[in-house]
Amino acid sequence: MAIAVTPLIRLARAGFVLAREGVFALVPPMDLPPAARLALRLVRMIERGDARQTEAAQRLTQAFNRLGPSYVKLGQFLATRPDVVGKEAAAELSLLQDQVPPVPDAEARKAVADALGGPVESRFKVFGPALAAASIAQVHKAIAVDHEGREHTVAVKVLRPGVAAAFTRELASFYMAARLAERFVAPARRLKPVAVVDTLARSVMLEMDLRLEAAALSEMAENTAGDPSFRVPSVDWVRTAKTVLTMEWIDGIRLSETEKLEAIGVDRVQLAATIIQSFLRQAVHDGFFHADMHQGNLMVDQSGVLVALDFGITGRLNEAERRFLAEILYGFITRNYHRVAEVHFEAGYVPASQDVDVFAQALRAIGEPIRGHSARDISMARLLTQLFEVTEMFAMTTQPRLIMLQKTMVVVEGVARSLDPELDMWRTAEPVVGDWIARRVGPLGHLQAVGSGFGALGKLVADLPVLAERSERLSAALADMGERGLVLSPETLDRLAAAEARRTRSGRIALWIGAVALVAIALKVVFGL
Repeated sequence: MAIAVTPLIRLARAGFVLAREGVFALVPPMDLPPAARLALRLVRMIERGDARQTEAAQRLTQAFNRLGPSYVKLGQFLATRPDVVGKEAAAELSLLQDQVPPVPDAEARKAVADALGGPVESRFKVFGPALAAASIAQVHKAIAVDHEGREHTVAVKVLRPGVAAAFTRELASFYMAARLAERFVAPARRLKPVAVVDTLARSVMLEMDLRLEAAALSEMAENTAGDPSFRVPSVDWVRTAKTVLTMEWIDGIRLSETEKLEAIGVDRVQLAATIIQSFLRQAVHDGFFHADMHQGNLMVDQSGVLVALDFGITGRLNEAERRFLAEILYGFITRNYHRVAEVHFEAGYVPASQDVDVFAQALRAIGEPIRGHSARDISMARLLTQLFEVTEMFAMTTQPRLIMLQKTMVVVEGVARSLDPELDMWRTAEPVVGDWIARRVGPLGHLQAVGSGFGALGKLVADLPVLAERSERLSAALADMGERGLVLSPETLDRLAAAEARRTRSGRIALWIGAVALVAIALKVVFGL
């Protein structure tokens, strides 16, 4: 019972805070059934008086900040899902700042000692106080000595003690809200809210294992080894564990420090081009990109090289997704909108029940206006944004990895244009994208596809004996089931009965508690009890 009630209480608290901050003003009442409209009016009666003077989307960020780090992380995640929260709310949530006070130095040092298996003094010659802190981890500056006796300045990222347990507790209430939405709000089912929470849970749990961030840094370093204009910090694997990441300290200037960049004479035009080309190489050539490339996570080191920090959030595109993007860009460049439409159907993103010709007409409405603008006024990020907006009209299934790419491209292009307002996105991207299109869409791309097909066919032939054996076992099992029926052991039947009883009992308790809570709130609001 406690398992069901505790998330309900947390969810009720979150709902109260959201209501007080006026977040429910974002809900359009005309889309709701009569009972839900009445509930919405009742909930909005407890809004703070000054909340109505704030933009509705801004109220969402204020509420998430009040609810704490787990909700800030939820808000940042939902900022990448405008299909779930809407464009206005997603834009506002992208401004959430994940900044909290650091844990006391003694706690941080104990966490490092526990993770690395010895006192901090045995691992670092100097270990300074926290320089920056967020909801999941904080960063310390330290000095390490290698096996040859050389000193190195390092950055030590330490997972905040207890953060995993705290997030797991909040996650239970997120799941409860998602399940309620799927069960009682029919329009929400298309958005698969439980799957959205699943994705958030995986993302944050991966972010809490700092070994995976170290691996991401290592992979990105290998992928960009031949790029003289871009790099990432090297990892000190000896001093890295699940809750501690030690890496090279970067002496440089963050891109958010524009005055300092001006003072040292950085070529802003070249730097803007480097940012765009580096991101596109990551995404389209390697299929692995930094998905949080805002100004605070980018630096220029003392050699003038662009350095990317904080690889807690990364994105991936598989071969099919990269080819899909190649065909789209190629189709827009050549004005072959019908081919762009066909690609969406071939990939299975748009249902076959939709009209490909009407879809191509809608795509033309996106592509043709580009012809009337100068290159500097054409945004690749805006093109992808408009494309995803149009595909929603044709019931395109949500593609989270492509949405993450689009959201990251919006941020990257914004950072580049802040350095060079006259940036020509297409000319800047051409050296990277042009080669990519030639390899993926041109004759070479088709030859590679044929080669992949032969490889898959060869694997199938090699697996035939195993498949035949499995088929024979399955056939025998089905024949036995046809004669005897489906037989369950007594232990299995007992467990199924117990699980059903728990589910029914917990469900009734949760519904009664929810009903009583709603009645109490209504009485308090209406009669001032």
